[in-house]
Amino acid sequence: MSTLPIGNLSVNRLGFGAMRVCGPQVWGPPQDRANALQVLRRAYELGHNFFDTADSYGPEVSETLIAEALHPYPKDLVIGTKGGLVRPSAPRWDPDGRPEHLRRALEGSLTRLRLERIDLYQWHAPDPKVPFADSFGALAALQQAGKIRHLGLSNVSVAQLDEARRIATVVSVQNSYNIVDRASETVLQACERLGIAFLPWYPLGAGSALQWPKVKQVAARISASPAQIALAWLLARSPVVLPIPGTGNLEHLEENAAAAALELSAADRAALD
Repeated sequence: MSTLPIGNLSVNRLGFGAMRVCGPQVWGPPQDRANALQVLRRAYELGHNFFDTADSYGPEVSETLIAEALHPYPKDLVIGTKGGLVRPSAPRWDPDGRPEHLRRALEGSLTRLRLERIDLYQWHAPDPKVPFADSFGALAALQQAGKIRHLGLSNVSVAQLDEARRIATVVSVQNSYNIVDRASETVLQACERLGIAFLPWYPLGAGSALQWPKVKQVAARISASPAQIALAWLLARSPVVLPIPGTGNLEHLEENAAAAALELSAADRAALD
């Protein structure tokens, strides 16, 4: 499996998104806790040494499960978490970029993950009610205080990436992106130009990528699953792309992991592009 730098860290280029180990609608504890813990442990065994999570997953469930499953952590495991969204109820994902909230969110993540410093802390989403520089500046101050190793962004535009980079070093951007949703293409291009890791969330489009006729055709031709084709396409799209497919299902986990070894031919990539 090829690797990708995140700041001064190196991770395998297929990560694991730990959102789906929570309950339905990413709300509450998993229905089968033992299975969730097994999925997390198996994900690392399969070579996923970058885990993506957030305080809003559960909320506060995913981070707790990661620590329960894997602490004390293997030396090569990099955990990226996020703060800046709150969950008053299952359907809601409300931005809260107030500096005081972000400071509390970080402290909570440190406690749940049993860490003294977060390797990668990504601001989950800009808050239109709070000046961008106030929010990201608060995270930069926490980095300077030694509580964050590297800073990242999520759900941002190129202009917001540029603004953040004037405040502190940014090593990653996490936006929605997959074979059927390329709205963040310009952000990906900016990350590639700057050498910043690009983490596409919803890398399978919440299942929509698996139904795209071109994906199904290529999958049938080379005897792979549609999920493997969609992930292999992302890996081939740019050397800075770090897909983070998530699942609470062991069979799907094994299927997704096999995409790391799948190389698409030029003809297949042309068909999918």
